[in-house]
Amino acid sequence: MLAVMLLFGACDRHNGHGGASKFRPGRVPADPQRPGDAQAGYEDLLNRPVVSGGLPYSAYKARVGRPDPRLLLPGRRGRNADLPYMLTAYRSGQGREQVSSNCLTCHAARFDGEFVMGLGNEFLDFTADPLAEAVSWGAYLRGEAATRDWRGWVRRIGTLAPYMTTDTVGVNPADTLVLAALAHRDPRTLAWSDKPLIEPPRGKPLPVSVPPWWNLRKKHALFYNAEGRGDHARLMAIAAAPGTDSVAQAAAIDAWFPDLLAYITSLQPPRYPYPIDRDLADRGADLFAVACAACHGSYGQGARYPNRVIALRDIGTDPALATAAYKDSDRFIRWFERSFYGRLARIIPTLGYIAPPLDGVWATAPYFHNGSVPTIKALLDSKTRPKFWRFQGIPPAFDQQAVGWRYTAVPHGKAGALSWDERDRIYDTTLPGYSNQGHTYGKGLSAPERSAILEYLKTL
Repeated sequence: MLAVMLLFGACDRHNGHGGASKFRPGRVPADPQRPGDAQAGYEDLLNRPVVSGGLPYSAYKARVGRPDPRLLLPGRRGRNADLPYMLTAYRSGQGREQVSSNCLTCHAARFDGEFVMGLGNEFLDFTADPLAEAVSWGAYLRGEAATRDWRGWVRRIGTLAPYMTTDTVGVNPADTLVLAALAHRDPRTLAWSDKPLIEPPRGKPLPVSVPPWWNLRKKHALFYNAEGRGDHARLMAIAAAPGTDSVAQAAAIDAWFPDLLAYITSLQPPRYPYPIDRDLADRGADLFAVACAACHGSYGQGARYPNRVIALRDIGTDPALATAAYKDSDRFIRWFERSFYGRLARIIPTLGYIAPPLDGVWATAPYFHNGSVPTIKALLDSKTRPKFWRFQGIPPAFDQQAVGWRYTAVPHGKAGALSWDERDRIYDTTLPGYSNQGHTYGKGLSAPERSAILEYLKTL
């Protein structure tokens, strides 16, 4: 809970609403990237702070003590050696020890008991009120300075809490949280304002599934709608916006993010750890080349990834995320262009979603940008997708036949739940932003053909 709490074709641009740049679906061109040192990036990831303004270390130690040994990673130094991998200790500008979350809160997870760097954590619980949890840490404070730091931290969390609280266990509010943080910052100085300086995001956080890091090595743009263009390291640094209070702070993070990007793009997907029917997979490879490769690319010898954005009218998946980024984003785009981040990077949204690389796709359930489909089998056969479902435990067991997490279809949505805990665990595809519609390309395939493609995807 503490880790979750601390989380903070051709290119054709045209001027859309208010003059902000927009992008029509099609091929995404490449941009040059700053070089980096992958080994330095790994060491920085484990030991450098990303989000400032955390919890006093003394309070954390008093309440938690030593963490589960399974959460410790080799290569961490000092205080970090005794902290869970998703937390980082650092000294504030006043020299006081604090603890905050890092990138691995969302971008690392365990699969079948093994730690997998870069695998999105699809089981984080953002349904609880983070402000109530932040306040509860006050009982473990000692000293006036620690109390003052804690009060500032609580005030910041209270401001952002509505934008980091989701309806469903497992979905991630990162996009909405970052936009809310930008709304409270001066774009030129990055100074924080308790009152928003531009209108914050509208409505509840839209659900996002955490994509695997290893696919970034192939992608020309960041984010599900490919709106993040230009320097990827600079774009990644904006994830720290909830705790970055000055341009100097942003520049200090940006200075080592090219190394972090070099490390991320060096990652390889894990290998499928269970038996594979190789004859069936070979038949699936031929079918995949005809039915799927035009969007998702080819693999093995002569591999190619097209970096192609598919229009909403063609892909048919839930449009809320892409539509909001396109039609309700001009104020954020203008903020970005005036800020430190806009000096090397651009935000160019489109009404569509990029077809991702499928390296290691077997490990990355649930599927679609909103995590609405629990298995690849259901993804390939849209008629079998559950309307209401929940994981069989957190984390659930892996389903080798359906390729994804074991789930239970339930007869009702959230409105029929008998407790808050039951409600929070139901994935309700009738809610805005949560639909499992679209990507019906498997309907023209026979059941044996879908099974063969599914077996092939285990080999990627």
